[in-house]
Amino acid sequence: MQQGTKPEPPPENPVPEPFSLSACALESAEATNPFTNARRQLDDAAAVIALDPAVLELLRWPMRELHVTIPVRMDDGSTRTFHGFRVQYNDARGANKGGIRFHPEETIDTVRALAAWMTWKTAVLDIPLGGAKGGVICDTKTMSKGELERLSRGYIRQVGRVLGLEKDVPAPDVYTTPQIMAWMADEYSFMQGYNDFGVTTGKPLAIGGSLGRGDATARGGVICIREAASELGIKLEGSTMAINGYGNAGSLAHKLSAELLGINVVAVSDSKGGIFNPHGLDYVAVVEHKRRTGSVRGFPGAEPLANGDLLELDVTTLVPAALEGEITCRNAQRIKARIVAELANGPTTPDADQLLREQGVYVIPDLLCNAGGVTVSYFEMVQNTSGWYWEEEAVHRQLEKKMTAAFRAVHDTALRHDVGNRMGAMIVAIRRIEEAMRLRGWV
Repeated sequence: MQQGTKPEPPPENPVPEPFSLSACALESAEATNPFTNARRQLDDAAAVIALDPAVLELLRWPMRELHVTIPVRMDDGSTRTFHGFRVQYNDARGANKGGIRFHPEETIDTVRALAAWMTWKTAVLDIPLGGAKGGVICDTKTMSKGELERLSRGYIRQVGRVLGLEKDVPAPDVYTTPQIMAWMADEYSFMQGYNDFGVTTGKPLAIGGSLGRGDATARGGVICIREAASELGIKLEGSTMAINGYGNAGSLAHKLSAELLGINVVAVSDSKGGIFNPHGLDYVAVVEHKRRTGSVRGFPGAEPLANGDLLELDVTTLVPAALEGEITCRNAQRIKARIVAELANGPTTPDADQLLREQGVYVIPDLLCNAGGVTVSYFEMVQNTSGWYWEEEAVHRQLEKKMTAAFRAVHDTALRHDVGNRMGAMIVAIRRIEEAMRLRGWV
């Protein structure tokens, strides 16, 4: 099959690959629980480095979690009750940091897992923060702007007591935006009795946001793809890429991969479907089509493509940029990309990760690949604290420095222990957090 071509359909009664029997157990609902997977990743890495059991036990649990109930007056005059969460996983290295999701299928275990991954992520990037995450069970696509504002303010009224620049700083995540961060910062400021916009990051520039924050997640991922290709001896200019998930991170990965690396993006998808063109997709045209129609689906000059088929395209780089659990034992054997760059959180299950490694796929794990967002959020916190705001070039320069250093630490650790990059990232993170906990007398 040529690069950028659609995958052949599997036979009606496929014969299992030999390695799938030994490396991939049948995945149950429990096996695909995000928090189960996060703990398994931790346990596996701890076994490799013979981590002190007391340290491991402390790292297996969130230090704090808050469950809240939020009444919201809807546009029709009725009142709806929403449920939300804030999990502060571990703050040994500094104030907690992590996004807030608005999603109809949000669960506490998803939030716990994301808070754990954020804890490892900040340690991998060696920034002085801990990890947290928040979420509200809601469907933003069915809500008006006014309803979203009232929900956002209601959430902060409930969780604001555990937030603050020196405690816990939220940021945008799935279906939350800079505008939502602005509403939350305003509500928190009202509660404090003075302007305290530093309580959130990812804010609009007019109230203390940082230049370079909008494309930071994608930019950090593109830097990692460049570094991985250099290690593997892959020429990226003219190579092919497929992107599963065309939100902020995925769409900007399209833009930056083409502009900075000369990559030909041949397929993209969102929650409503995907599109494929072996000759490439123009970023500006696809974004404009999605703005007008609400989806990439139906883009002129491209073939329709199911999300599952996109993952199996024969491309140089596959970018999972949607939600967790996209690559599992059921499809990992059919992944053909040389590089998998995880812009989403938790897109690959542990068994699938092992299968990809056995197949020679170079995985850039989420703990590293999508950490550009939290890194520039940290820069925003520094700017909010000092009142001195950086030029965009300075943000890009500092992000480049952090991402390349983190890539090198993860890659070298994985080689030294003869493990995959995800476990390499976990080892880097665990060692840094363990040191902080010991110095503070926690263990």
